Amino acid sequence: MMNGMMMPGMMWGMALVWLLVVVVLVLTAAGLIKYLRSGKGDRQ
Repeated sequence: MMNGMMMPGMMWGMALVWLLVVVVLVLTAAGLIKYLRSGKGDRQ
């Protein structure tokens, strides 16, 4: 554990930013895969 617990707010902010980054990456990857799989063959 850290001495003095610097700033809980900053820690929560960092966690929130990392969570957003991960969600965006996952959604982007999923969308890209779906686009590549559906867009290659036939257009709907």
